[in-house]
Amino acid sequence: MNKKNKIIKPDTIITSHINADFDAIASMLAAQKLYPGSVIIFPGSQEKSLRDFFISSTSYLFNMADPDSIDFSQTSKLVIVDTRQKSRLTQVSELLDKKDIKIDIYDHHPAMKGDITGAFEIIRKTGATTTILSALLQKKKIVPSPEEATIMALGIYEDTGSFTYASTTKEDFEQAAFLLSCGANLNTIVSFVVKEIKSEQVTWLNELLNEMTVHKINGVDIHMSVISSPTYITDLATIVQKIVRMENLDIFFAIVLMDNKINIIARNRIPEVDAGKILSKFGGGGHSYAASAKVDNQTLAQVEIMLIKLLQKEVKNIQIAKHLMTSPAITIEPRITCKTAGNMMTRYNINTLLVVDKKKNSYEGYITRQVIEKTLHHKLSHLPVKEYMNSEVSYISSDADISQIENIIIEGKHRI
Repeated sequence: MNKKNKIIKPDTIITSHINADFDAIASMLAAQKLYPGSVIIFPGSQEKSLRDFFISSTSYLFNMADPDSIDFSQTSKLVIVDTRQKSRLTQVSELLDKKDIKIDIYDHHPAMKGDITGAFEIIRKTGATTTILSALLQKKKIVPSPEEATIMALGIYEDTGSFTYASTTKEDFEQAAFLLSCGANLNTIVSFVVKEIKSEQVTWLNELLNEMTVHKINGVDIHMSVISSPTYITDLATIVQKIVRMENLDIFFAIVLMDNKINIIARNRIPEVDAGKILSKFGGGGHSYAASAKVDNQTLAQVEIMLIKLLQKEVKNIQIAKHLMTSPAITIEPRITCKTAGNMMTRYNINTLLVVDKKKNSYEGYITRQVIEKTLHHKLSHLPVKEYMNSEVSYISSDADISQIENIIIEGKHRI
């Protein structure tokens, strides 16, 4: 680590996004091995446990310097890892605006508005950016030390949710295996990745649960909690993840005012929502399944309203009953004969008719083509459909999604 008050003039700078997570830290460490003599500008982290871990345990592994101690006049290359968003690189804004700077980028996030373009880029759909850089080290036969391998493996484990997120790829498993072969310590990794809720955090977990509301947007249930805290909430992301698992939520947004800033943390498990894209509108970012943002100069109410409007615009329509059903339904009166019902099915090319008593304005049941064909075979087609209709039926709302419809059909064994 560079000594304070000593001005240095590095040729190459490595950095990552503000509110760095383990993947960002691990990627900077891996990049440092690919760019000998480079200097890392650490952008700071959001989670207290992450900050403590970094400062107390790993800083000796990094050639790190404070931006105030760097003279950028001689810097010709900027290496950016785990982001391409200019808004998340405020610590190197001076370099980004430098005319003759060459930028190398390593990232696994999807392309977004406001992305920086590098002279050299490796962008891959992996579960972690560390995976990309670890593969380069392996290819170049650069072997990390056990301590370095532990940090890099930690980056992969965290950003893949211990290999449980949908974004996890074969390459993530392969690089985790490579890093384990280099001596990565699984006990250390588990101690940081597997986070249990502490007693002081239970209060905030309950607060988020008590304030949770559900917004039905384009057929998707969006769960949201809005709270405020006079003090900093340690490991808020861990609390949010715990709630998602406890309540089995598809998508959850936590909007929390603390330290005079509004923090938004999102967790998502469905393809209809892209959390990273939505929170990028607030100056944050992340993935479709996990994202965060910090907002200044706004009230909780303003942020909530803005988020709901964005969701209404960005959430893809999920398949729901009213979009799938045929309307108006073709019906038949209970007194009409089975023969007439069969003719109607042939005319409209359908296999089921709803039986509706128009005088009573009530649904009576349904009759299928199979039943009609049996009445024809047994010469009973002159009898009314009410004699053979099935009156057992399950009802659903027109806003019911496809999974609810499937469950009723499978469990109830109903055609209607």
